This record gives sequence, structure tokens and C-alpha cells, in this order.
Amino acid sequence: MGPAGSGKGTQSAKITEDYNVVHLSTGDMFRAAISNQTPVGVQAQSFIDQGLLVPDEITVALVEERLVQSDVKERGFLLDGFPRTINQAEALSTILEKIEMPLNLIIDLKVDEKLLVDRISGRRMCKKCGTIYHITNNPPKVEGICDVDGETLYQRSDDNEEGLKVRLAEYNASTAPIMGYYKDSTDILDVDASLAPDQVFASISSKIESLLND
Repeated sequence: MGPAGSGKGTQSAKITEDYNVVHLSTGDMFRAAISNQTPVGVQAQSFIDQGLLVPDEITVALVEERLVQSDVKERGFLLDGFPRTINQAEALSTILEKIEMPLNLIIDLKVDEKLLVDRISGRRMCKKCGTIYHITNNPPKVEGICDVDGETLYQRSDDNEEGLKVRLAEYNASTAPIMGYYKDSTDILDVDASLAPDQVFASISSKIESLLND
């Protein structure tokens, strides 16, 4: 969990690589749906273009379809970008109860707004594979070109200070209260995500190891 620019994608990649869990990114799932022009993708596109959250019923259907697949049951999962509302959290609880899988840990990435503006304004993304870069902190090998597939990078229309304020307002209103929903049922790890990515991951890894060794 964390606002736009807090490093969710970066840390998710590190966790997935080290612990071999299935990375379930709603962003990746929606990008695939949009690219394929599925009904869900077409519906989602108008909301994403405005920097708004996609309605719960669309997101929940997409996530449930993925959670019931066999690789998730075998390896476990890491949710990135979900749940974002209390309704989504309640829906997730219902889904996990149905498939008999626990939610072991919530990682909450904390970053101040000034640093978020810097991170967001320098962010570039690959429209095809979703890989995220930063023009200063994590640039591609060739300027403007994705290292993974050679596609041209782009900047989201809301990756600016004004767009960030809209997304932060939505995050604070809808997503932050989720911590209250989970506080009595799930382990929550607060992490200072203003630190370097490796330092952030060290904190996360230490907690995961302690859970695995319990």
C-alpha cells in the first residue's frame, strides 16, 4: 500500500524476485485489458486517463478472476494496487475466504508529498510491458526507450504536481482508511519509503523472513 510514487512497483518486483510469489498488479491487468480492448478495458480507460480510480465492481471482477488461478494457489501472491477502498477490502476478504487463502501481511509505504512530486514528475512508463523508469533515479539504458522490449516510453497525463494532488486526495479519502479495516486482523508493516530502494526492501525482507520463520 502507498500513494502514487511511493515505490510500490519497485518493491513488488524485488519481493517477487526474492520470494517467487505471484505479482498481481491491477495496473498490469488493466493495461492488458485496455490493450486488448476488452469491455472491462474500455470502461477502465476513461477513468485511468483522468487519474481517477476505476470503480470497485470492475476492479474486483478482474482481481478475482486472477486469484483463482492455479499458480496463485501454489506460490502465494503479492497484491499491488489492490485493495484501494473499503468495499474492495471487504470483497477481497470474501474472495480469500472462498479460495481458503490468508492475507498474511500489509506493507504500507510512507513518503512525504514533496518527494512524491519529484518522483512522479520524473516517471516514465512503457505502455506495452508497464515497466517504470525515472529520468534521474532509474533511467533506461537508452533515453526514452524501454530496456525490456524496446518500446517508446511515455509520461502519464496525470504524472505532474496537479495530477498528483488529485490522486493523493483520492488516496487519503479512499485507500488510507483501509488500514483501520485491517488493523485487528492482519499484520501491518509501516515502512519509510523515502529511503533508497534497497534500504526499503531490507525492512520489508526482514519482516517477511520473521513471518516465514514463525
